[in-house]
Amino acid sequence: MIPVLSADAWTERLKTLRRPGASSILAFYEHRFGAICTDARLMLVPLDDHLVHRGDGVFETIRFTERKVIHLDAHLHRLASSAEGLDLALPCSLEHLREIILEVARAGNEPEGNLRVLVGRGPGGFGISPSECPEPTLYVAAYRVEPHSEEWYAKGLTAFRSEVPVKPAMLARLKTTNYLSGVLMTLEAMRKKMDVALSFDADNCLTEAAIANVAVVDAQGTLVLPEFRNALAGTVATKAMELARTFMPVQMRRIPEAELESIQEMMILGTAHECVGVTHFEGRPIGNGKTGPVAHKLRKLIREALLATGEPF
Repeated sequence: MIPVLSADAWTERLKTLRRPGASSILAFYEHRFGAICTDARLMLVPLDDHLVHRGDGVFETIRFTERKVIHLDAHLHRLASSAEGLDLALPCSLEHLREIILEVARAGNEPEGNLRVLVGRGPGGFGISPSECPEPTLYVAAYRVEPHSEEWYAKGLTAFRSEVPVKPAMLARLKTTNYLSGVLMTLEAMRKKMDVALSFDADNCLTEAAIANVAVVDAQGTLVLPEFRNALAGTVATKAMELARTFMPVQMRRIPEAELESIQEMMILGTAHECVGVTHFEGRPIGNGKTGPVAHKLRKLIREALLATGEPF
């Protein structure tokens, strides 16, 4: 028979369980407790939180490096915008959330890593109606990530056209916890032994990668990003356009797949990579088949700009 445990016995058993990924967790905060903990075995979410069983929530991934939280205000404002799109109330003010994030980073006590901020509809039932959930939930976790090497950046990435349908525009512009399309695109890449799956809309125009934005340098030498229609407005992509305008023309427009045969460069822009070149698409070299000069320059400028404005903790 399956044992029925008391709360104390359950908690004691919880402490003995093997926790995959525990070594990566530095610290976490849960709003119901109003406190920070550093024991990954206790980092749990209620099963009836609609964040879990409905994907009814929003999130941000925020980088910290050299003991500075990067692009914090931009991430907070996008979190608030995504929550508004779901008619989801934040459980605290953005200023208070800002303080919580910095406190969690400080409690993690390491100079490099990521922060994951999640806001969910909250626990209350296994139905679909938000009325089940009297109070939204907030979780903030600091965790280690393995930095990419200079060799990785120099080598660049391979990309292909994904078979996963593009996200509907309304959902693509919100950073929700429903990332199933990104999971399927990542599985495609693993099966094909390539690095990045790219999505295209019904008109065969480029939209985004699984977890990042994509940009190209077209045949005329213009940095071009797909319009933020079926793609999330990335914080790094927005900064990249701002920086690129200081030394080259920049556009946001539709990019037909056929145009990819004539582009000079392609790059992935996002929190995880900052800026990394794509050297091949569908097995064909882009430009000379190596990471291009614009990607190299933008990576350096993005890194400098984000560090200069990072929030120390």
